[in-house]
Amino acid sequence: MVEVRRAHCVNNASAIGVEPTEALSAKKFDLMQQVNIRGTFLLTKSALPYLRKSANAHVLTIAPPLNLTPRWLGAHPSYTLSKYGMTLLSLGWAAEFADAGIAFNCLWPQTYIATSAVANMADGDALLDSSRSPAIMGDAAVQILTRQAAECTAGCYIDADVLTGAGRDLAPYGGGANPIPDLFLG
Repeated sequence: MVEVRRAHCVNNASAIGVEPTEALSAKKFDLMQQVNIRGTFLLTKSALPYLRKSANAHVLTIAPPLNLTPRWLGAHPSYTLSKYGMTLLSLGWAAEFADAGIAFNCLWPQTYIATSAVANMADGDALLDSSRSPAIMGDAAVQILTRQAAECTAGCYIDADVLTGAGRDLAPYGGGANPIPDLFLG
């Protein structure tokens, strides 16, 4: 068998719809489940043959830690279902592939990230000023993906915690004195 030095799979695609249940169309509900859960499943499944050949294989899914407080369960249940489904797949795979040497983890932002999705929201410019740079997620991902797979699996990490744990200053990522907390935390 040919060994691949490092193989990584990052499940980053996501669809969002935070309308209340009565206002959310079935089409949008299906889209979120298809992109978020099914997309994560299919990409990971497709990557498994390559991950199995790697000396340090990682699958990193951009999904939140499970937070079952009514605030998050009731805020937008359909979106929450899709994102928590991604988390559950990752944690399930960590158990399923525990003996295969493949790490499965989730990463979630502590705060809003300055993306076009934020820019397109009402008051987008003000929200961008209180959002961190996307580089924070990239840097946190690198910290996780460079760890030994056998020692770093079945985790749900928050970007800021990963970086401060590595001795990094968060100031260069922006967001001002009070960056906006992201969904599903607290």
